[in-house]
Amino acid sequence: MALETTDTLAWIVVGLFAASALLATRDDYHTAARRVAGVSWVLFALFWALLVPHFWFEQKSVIETVLIAAAVPGSLYVAYLVSATRPSLMILSRAVAVMGLIYLPVLTVDSVQRALIAMTARHGAWLQRALGYHPQVLTGPTVESSHTGFPHAFLYVVDGHRYLLEVLLACTGIGSISLVAGVIIALRAPIRRRLLALGIAVPVIYGLNVVRVSFIAIAHGNQWFEGALSRRFVELVFSPTQTGITSYYMADRVIAQSLSVVALVALTFVLLRLLPELGTVVRDLLYLATGKEYDVTQRD
Repeated sequence: MALETTDTLAWIVVGLFAASALLATRDDYHTAARRVAGVSWVLFALFWALLVPHFWFEQKSVIETVLIAAAVPGSLYVAYLVSATRPSLMILSRAVAVMGLIYLPVLTVDSVQRALIAMTARHGAWLQRALGYHPQVLTGPTVESSHTGFPHAFLYVVDGHRYLLEVLLACTGIGSISLVAGVIIALRAPIRRRLLALGIAVPVIYGLNVVRVSFIAIAHGNQWFEGALSRRFVELVFSPTQTGITSYYMADRVIAQSLSVVALVALTFVLLRLLPELGTVVRDLLYLATGKEYDVTQRD
C-alpha cells in the first residue's frame, strides 16, 4: 500500500515539476513558476519520507536509507530557496521533471521492464562467464519472482547449497540513467554537447551497472565474504532473516553501493569538462549541503 501511494504521489510531483518548467518559459510567469516548483519540492519531501520505512525495513539498505532520509529536509530546504532566494534551482526542478518522465513510464510498461531486466541479465551472464564463472541463468519462476520466459536470475550451486540472485528493475541502472539524463537534458546548453554527454554517460552508467550486478552475483554465489567479522557486521547492521546471505549484503549494500556513489562523483567531473553549464547544478547542490558558495568552474 505504501509503494502504491508513493507511485501515485510521484506522478503528481512530476506533473507539478513539469508545470513549473512550462511556466518558466514565459517571462511574465517566472514568479508563478517558482511558487509551483516550491510546492512540488514540498510534495517531493513527502514522497521521500514515505519511502524511508521501505528501504530500512524491507530493502535493509543503510546507504539508501540515509540518502533518502536526508532528501526529506533537503527537499523542504529547496522548496524555500527556489521560491524565495535562489532562482537557479529551477534548473534542478526542471531536471526532476525530466527524470520522472523518463523513469515513471518504465514502471508502468511491463514489456519495457522485462526487456531491461533480460538485457542486464544477458550481459551480466556474459561478463561472469568471461571471468571464468558459470552461473545458471534462470528464465522461469523462482522463490523471489514469478517472471517467466526471459532471463532474470543467476543461480550458483556450491557444495550442494543454492545461491540465487534475482535481477530486478532496480538492478538495470535505469534509476541512475534517468537521474543523469534528466540533469543533462534540463541544462541550457547546445543540443550537440548535451547529446554527446548523453552518449558518454548512458553507456558508462549501464556498463558499470553490469559490472556491479556481476560482482554481486559472483560474490554471493561463491560466498566471498562469509568470514566471522563480516557475519557479525551484517547481523548488527542489517539483521538478515536468511542464512548464507552475508556475502550478498557485503557485496551489494556495502561495497557496490559505496562505489556507486564514487562512480557518480567521478562521472560528474568528466561531464563538467564537456558541459560547464552543469556547474550551476553542482554549485547549487554544494550550497544545499554546506551553506557555502563554491566556484566549480573547470580550469585548464
